[in-house]
Amino acid sequence: MKPAQFQYHRPTSPAEAVELAAELEEAEFMAGNQSLGIVMSNRLATPANIVDLSRIDELDFVAVEDDAVRVGALTTHRSISQSTRLAEHVPMLPEAAAQIAGPSVRNRGTIGGSLGEADPAGNYPAALVALDGDITLRGPDGTRTVDAREFFIAYMFTDMAEAELIESVSVPRGPFPPERTGMAFDELKRAAQTWPTISAGASVRVDDPDADAPVVEDARLALANAADVPLHVPDAEAAVEGEPLSDATLDEAGDAAREAAEPSEEMHADREFKLDVAGEYGRRALETAYDRACGTGGEPA
Repeated sequence: MKPAQFQYHRPTSPAEAVELAAELEEAEFMAGNQSLGIVMSNRLATPANIVDLSRIDELDFVAVEDDAVRVGALTTHRSISQSTRLAEHVPMLPEAAAQIAGPSVRNRGTIGGSLGEADPAGNYPAALVALDGDITLRGPDGTRTVDAREFFIAYMFTDMAEAELIESVSVPRGPFPPERTGMAFDELKRAAQTWPTISAGASVRVDDPDADAPVVEDARLALANAADVPLHVPDAEAAVEGEPLSDATLDEAGDAAREAAEPSEEMHADREFKLDVAGEYGRRALETAYDRACGTGGEPA
């Protein structure tokens, strides 16, 4: 099957793209075209106009600023996975990017396209929710910034308005000093090209990585494919904060992740199995992040 007939537009600036989307009937933005093209080929979407964002070079960047790390919406998964600046300051993002599908998807797919699709099994939504990141949108009335934890509303629904596009994402630097912060993104999936059964993104900041038993000052945890939106798990974070990490606090955190999860059943994973995996992978991600904060864990993928 082939897509229904459509008109193709290729703007060169965010402002031009938004103007086109506002003026045209039944317009859809296209970023890396790793999802929309498939949907259109199966006639599950039949937009009359496609606004291709791929020539908007100003949306392809990684910037480490004084207060935040910013990533342009058209930055590819491959670029994110190989970014040394992100690996230094926000290693969860390159680790999450490296586990997305296979090379062909990573070469073309973009962080903005993934966030706009808003699949709760996606890696970036969970990572940004864990890191309490922001998403900057541009629309006909200008730009606005939305907390990632407020951006995802329901399964594949977001806070984006008509004719709005994602310009960039940002993660604050203050909570994550590299010298005493560890991050991890871990997932269970049957094969590289499939969606994960469950993923977990975690960050842990300790008071003194050289101490015999560093205390957890701050912890962040979010799960993917464990609910109809990326799932922030504050009870798991609270379970490990304020003392050195231990089997007891990890068990409490894992139980909190399992309790918070509301997964949908899949062909290869029923609800009980996914609940167990949510608890186990939440626990693992926090433990790995702690070990990395203390300088005793492995390097991110």
